[in-house]
Order: sequence, then structure tokens, then C-alpha cells
Amino acid sequence: MNKRELKPKEIVKELDQYIIGQDEAKRAIAIAIRNRWRRQKVKGIMREEILPNNLILIGPTGVGKTEIARRIARLVNAPFMKVEATKYTEVGYVGRDVEAMVRDLMNISVNMVRAQRQIEVAERARERGEERLLDLLLPGEDKEKQKESREKLRKLLRGGALKDRYVDIPLYVQTFPLIEIFGPMGMEEINTDLQDMMSSIAPKKRKTKRVKVDEAKEILAQEEAQKLVDMEEVIGKAKEKVENSGIIFIDELDKIVGADGRGGPDVSRAGVQRDLLPIVEGCNVTTKYGM
Repeated sequence: MNKRELKPKEIVKELDQYIIGQDEAKRAIAIAIRNRWRRQKVKGIMREEILPNNLILIGPTGVGKTEIARRIARLVNAPFMKVEATKYTEVGYVGRDVEAMVRDLMNISVNMVRAQRQIEVAERARERGEERLLDLLLPGEDKEKQKESREKLRKLLRGGALKDRYVDIPLYVQTFPLIEIFGPMGMEEINTDLQDMMSSIAPKKRKTKRVKVDEAKEILAQEEAQKLVDMEEVIGKAKEKVENSGIIFIDELDKIVGADGRGGPDVSRAGVQRDLLPIVEGCNVTTKYGM
């Protein structure tokens, strides 16, 4: 059975293998996960009327709150991240605003989907990497004329007879050092995005690196896997995962709850509570991968 289609009792049974006690919390999370699955089965406008549940887990340190959330995310293969509410500040003040947690979750989701896709294309990538390696081991010859030699070399390669042999593989590196962009505190994400953009448009220089055949096989297979992965498809799938199954565990939420009417310079309390409401209720957040 697909892990995403587990019923609440089955989800609780899975969690019982890792967490002792906390039956009420397990049941609540199991029902919430099942409702998310049911929501995704609904078509059209009705889906928008069914909102995912937000849960508050209350208990002292060490009882398993975070572990329950982390295990449930692994169980349903959902992007997951844990954040501390006290690390964020009200929009307009120095520091990270609460929307940063959604951007971070999107990054996690992209990496997760890309890794899964690379596993799926691993066999094709190895085959293509092997062909490139044979081209390097038999340079300057017509493939038709060298067919027999190529097959002999392929057998030696797969048998491990060439593992200690060295080969020169082509690499493309930045012609300039990594660009450092400095900005004020709280602007780290924008700085990182600009740094990535500037590095991607900088011209690359071709050079060769001498490595053993076994290492060359891995390097070339990784390069081919990256080529085979459609990043537009990855981003689309990652976005869907974040929207429908993403889990953000906000720790130390009680630390930002202050008495009503209390003033002061603390910008990580009432303002953060107010900024968290759209995140909890559902909103659009701009990321480097789109809205």
C-alpha cells in the first residue's frame, strides 16, 4: 500500500514503532494527514473549501513532539523543516521575516524531488557516463571502426580491470572567484539569490582533471544525471509538494506570546504573531522558484 494512503490506525501503528506513548498526539496527527490525502482526492473547487489542519502540540521538552512530526513527514514523503519562532522578527525590522520559512521549505522540497529524480535516472546516467568514459579511453577513433576494441574495453571496464588506470576528464569551472555580495542583516536570502544568479551567468572555463577510472565513472554519471533531470518538472513537483503536503514545525511558539497591551522594543513577539497568521491560514509567498 502507498504510504500516503494509510488509514489513521495504520499511521498510528507506524508511529508506535518509534515513539512511546503520546497516543492523543499520534491520533490527531494521523487524522490530519488522512484529511490531507482526502483533500487531494477531491477535484475542482471543492478542494479549495477543504483546508489542511494546523496542530498545536503542547508538552515539555523531550516528550517527542518534534520526532512525531519528523517521522510523519518521512512516512508520507513530505518536505519537512523545523524552525524556532524566536528566530524571526516582524516585517520591517532587521532579521528574518516569517515568509523565509516557506522559502526554506521550498528549497528543501526542490532538493528532495531532484534527489528522487536522480535516483530514477541513475541507470541511464551510468550508461551515458560509461559511453563518455569509453570515448575518453579511446580518443580520436571512429566509433564504427573501433567497435570491437570498444566492446573489449567495456568488458574490462565493467570487470574492474581498469580501476587503477588514470584518465583525463573535462571539467567546466568558473573563470572568476565566487562572487561575494554583502548586504545588511536580514537580507541573506536576497544576497544568496543574487550570488547564485551572478555565478550562473559568469563564463566558465574548460579544463581537464586526471583521476582514476573508478572516480571518473562516478563524476561522469553524476554529470549525466544532472543533464537528464528536467529542473522545470522538478520545481513544479516540489511546489505541489510544499502546497499540499509540506510540514513546518514551529518550535518555541510560546516564547513569542506576550501579555495583551504590553509595549517594548521586542520585535519578535506580537508582530511575529501577526505575520504568522497568513502563513497558518494559507497565502502566496514569493521564492526564487516562483510564487
